[in-house]
Amino acid sequence: MDLKKVNKIFKVVGVKGSGAFVNFGTEVPKLAKQFLTRLDEVENHSSIEIALFEPKRDTNHLEGHYYVGVIVNESVKEVPVGMDYIEIAQPYVMARGKIINIDNVHNQLLIWAADQGYKRDLVSHIVETYHPIENSQEEVEIYLPIHP
Repeated sequence: MDLKKVNKIFKVVGVKGSGAFVNFGTEVPKLAKQFLTRLDEVENHSSIEIALFEPKRDTNHLEGHYYVGVIVNESVKEVPVGMDYIEIAQPYVMARGKIINIDNVHNQLLIWAADQGYKRDLVSHIVETYHPIENSQEEVEIYLPIHP
């Protein structure tokens, strides 16, 4: 698994959802499917699906928000009704792996980041991008925001 620190800019058009963190595993894909039915409304998109997650700050933080959408190639002037344009730029630690192993990829990234001395930014969104590969499989890139 390739683990590294990167500075990244994400330009995203998507829809916002919210709910209990424990339900994100089912709610996020459901909202993503709904969003994809409207993908043709988004101009200049890259076809790379993305999700932004509010980080869980502690055990008492039970509900949060998230966005599902698509990366766009440049800033968007007109955003479709019910969607938002978000642009974020900051340092991250990142890893890529098979989506069926997403929990392991996430945990390995957390361990590696701590070992490297990086301090997590618990105010900024966690970012995941989704990439189809052969045999109907999918890989995920996870970006955990860190303090500069």
